[in-house]
Amino acid sequence: MKKIQKHKIAIALLSMAVVLGACSNAAATESGETATTAETVSYDSGAAAVDPASLSMADLVTFDDDDTAAEWSADGSVSIELSGTSAAISGSGAAAADGSVTITEAGTYVLSGTLNDGQIVVDAGEEDIVRLVLNGVSLTDQDNAPIYVKGADKTVITLADGTENTVTDGTEYTLEDGEDEPNAAIFSKDDLTINGTGSLTVKANYNDGIASNDDLKIVSGKIQVQSADDGMVGRDLLAVQDGEITIDAGGDGMKATNDEEADKGVIAIAAGTFDVVAENDAIQAETTLLVDGGDYNLVTGGGSANAEPHAESGFMGKGGMGGGRPMPGGQTDASGTEAGAADAASGTAPAVPAEPPATPAADDDTADASAAADAAATTSTADGSASAKGLKAGGAIAVNDGTFTIDSADDAVNGNANVTISGGKLTIASGEDAVHADATLTIAAGTIDITASYEGLEGAEIAMAGGDVHVTASDDGVNASGSDTTMTNEAQDTAEAAEDAAVDATADATEDATEDTAADGAAGQRPGGFGGASNGKLTISGGYLYVDADGDGLDVNGSASMSGGTVIVNGPTNSGNGSLDYDGTFEVSGGVLISAGSSGMAQAPSTDSGQSSIAMTYPETQATGTIVRLEDASGNAIATFAPSKDYSMIVISSPELKQGESYTLYSGGTSTGTAKDGLYTDGEYSGGTKVVGFELSSATTWLNESGVTEAQTGRGFGGGGRRQP
Repeated sequence: MKKIQKHKIAIALLSMAVVLGACSNAAATESGETATTAETVSYDSGAAAVDPASLSMADLVTFDDDDTAAEWSADGSVSIELSGTSAAISGSGAAAADGSVTITEAGTYVLSGTLNDGQIVVDAGEEDIVRLVLNGVSLTDQDNAPIYVKGADKTVITLADGTENTVTDGTEYTLEDGEDEPNAAIFSKDDLTINGTGSLTVKANYNDGIASNDDLKIVSGKIQVQSADDGMVGRDLLAVQDGEITIDAGGDGMKATNDEEADKGVIAIAAGTFDVVAENDAIQAETTLLVDGGDYNLVTGGGSANAEPHAESGFMGKGGMGGGRPMPGGQTDASGTEAGAADAASGTAPAVPAEPPATPAADDDTADASAAADAAATTSTADGSASAKGLKAGGAIAVNDGTFTIDSADDAVNGNANVTISGGKLTIASGEDAVHADATLTIAAGTIDITASYEGLEGAEIAMAGGDVHVTASDDGVNASGSDTTMTNEAQDTAEAAEDAAVDATADATEDATEDTAADGAAGQRPGGFGGASNGKLTISGGYLYVDADGDGLDVNGSASMSGGTVIVNGPTNSGNGSLDYDGTFEVSGGVLISAGSSGMAQAPSTDSGQSSIAMTYPETQATGTIVRLEDASGNAIATFAPSKDYSMIVISSPELKQGESYTLYSGGTSTGTAKDGLYTDGEYSGGTKVVGFELSSATTWLNESGVTEAQTGRGFGGGGRRQP
């Protein structure tokens, strides 16, 4: 199914909803824009262009000696022994008053004991480096930050070996007039580093857990944060060299927030273990996010099971938005009916009514829905409340290594620019896109197992050169959307919230209106071409890609090419979507491609491909697991494949197919070979029934049970596939 670009401002989506209420295909133009006066606004992320493939830790962060040194001795330190509301200080540079301790000079300060209701305040010179050694300390402040760095060049918190340390604040802060800081249990206006081998538990009842207005660096240690809002915040930089980090956050888990400077707002992680449960995003960088390694268990928004539901019929229904099959005069047939599927399989078109079906006019409920969604579109989401993503960046994302388990109510991986995965293992359950890039999504290596998603892989352009990827999607498996719109995180969240509100409101308002027209196939169709881009690009040059999609398997708002690798698609069972769906061309010059699914939107590789393909449509639906066997004239297997769903069409492209040679297609039977995702290797095949024998006559040969036939016409929303010449 072609997907409305989330990054169009909500008013454009609402215009579509109103048009849909009237079911007027005439409201769409050939260019894919609706006939409406509403503006479509694009947003710039503000981030510098970054090639994530070239990113390294050294480019983004330096851990200097002050950051990494965790050794200390009593001889060279100031001892601060806390006891309830008092402190015994041995040495200079610190003073106690009114239950708090203020440090005014550079040096190492060793804290032990308990502070019941007071602060450790660092107020040193702008070139001073202050080290706080937490040597078995419990700090509580009921109305402010227990550790507050007002001024210093850098403050280093060292967790003494073998110690347990706790920092707890209250639910309300008493701040000076006009001030909104501190706003975290451990708060620094300047650079803050945490190192050592001890443990730190932060209970942030007011707002954030650990925050720095400059750089926040975690070098080592066992850190647990429970926060009312964000867990860890580094405004300019949040960098982790190693450590064991556990966060339970009412807002975002880990974030960098500077959206005003292109080289700030960065998160860079080299290693460590991360267990993050966040109501909003787990790890969110305003510009660039780099992950070189580590073990991650990320849960956002209650997990994928808690995602906003997607309407499955009518306005947003499968076989609906994503389209009907184009018919003469701009009409569409029923996208999901048995009759439509049978007609598509036989190569005939159902009769087209002389007039479009009558549709009810938009009523007051539709107007109310529009007003409600308008209100949602203007709601500020600057705190990220509308976003519950796993890995998120306002710019580029690079994942070079690491082991990830992500269960997200929203996208699991989302970058507003390029996203590159060049290693690691990702296991993903997502309520929205599993991996999304506003610009180019590149998969060069690694293992990605998407067990649940709305859409699996999405990017304006998608390039797969390696890796092992399994996709399960309730809509499109792979979607090269062609969108060139980028947004800040805040703008994206606002647009997504507006989209969700519009979908929910419009679905309710148009439920009765679409009920009758759905029966005759007029409901559920997007206004022709709305939101569709035509500059999408899918390039597959290597790797292994398996797709199980209820919508389109490979969906390209533009053109695709394949020169290597293996691609297996188990596509939709409804005829409003197809296992292959592209607008321009799909040129195959290498690799193995097998796609099975419904035949109502039938497409196959382009006839000017360098490698040959066959596309077989069946007169009746074939049952799940029914083997398709393609043999050459000598009985050698070209492919032996058992689709995991019912199917009425299959496409096979292989380097073994040669024009001018004869082949036979069989159905059913058994194989003693080894099956991976339904594709058998080795073994013996027996018991099948011959379906058709044929000579491969062109680069793309269309077949039915009678032999070679003409290409089927299949086309998705927004331009979709076209009959190959």
